[in-house]
Amino acid sequence: MNVLNAVTPTQEQLQNLLASDFEGPVSMLNLLKFKERAEYADGRTSELSGAEAYNLYAEKMAPFVISKGGRLVFGGRAEHLMLGEVDELWDVAAIMEYPSKEAFVEIVSAPEVGEFSVHRSAGLAGQLLIAVSAQGGF
Repeated sequence: MNVLNAVTPTQEQLQNLLASDFEGPVSMLNLLKFKERAEYADGRTSELSGAEAYNLYAEKMAPFVISKGGRLVFGGRAEHLMLGEVDELWDVAAIMEYPSKEAFVEIVSAPEVGEFSVHRSAGLAGQLLIAVSAQGGF
């Protein structure tokens, strides 16, 4: 299995999510890897760590997601890889739940999110984001 961290989903990935056949709430498993130092695309100088920059984004994103019916299910620091192999362990794992896949796409595409996502991009070295439905689970 090839693992490639990214910072934002592609339009194709968003369209594939919307075209998928599951309905109802969707949970997003986030595996986050932070840059050692924040790097802003506009070239501004910052003394923030990547995690600190990402937290500026999270402080605005969390209430926005909640206002749209979503919620944080779990979030915590990744401590140790117990199974499998990766070159470098992610820093944080989090699960966010959204009312539907459509709500997720609407939220991440909202202009308001674009305004504060600059901190997300500055802080993230990469991320895996896995959509998980309760259908067919155990």
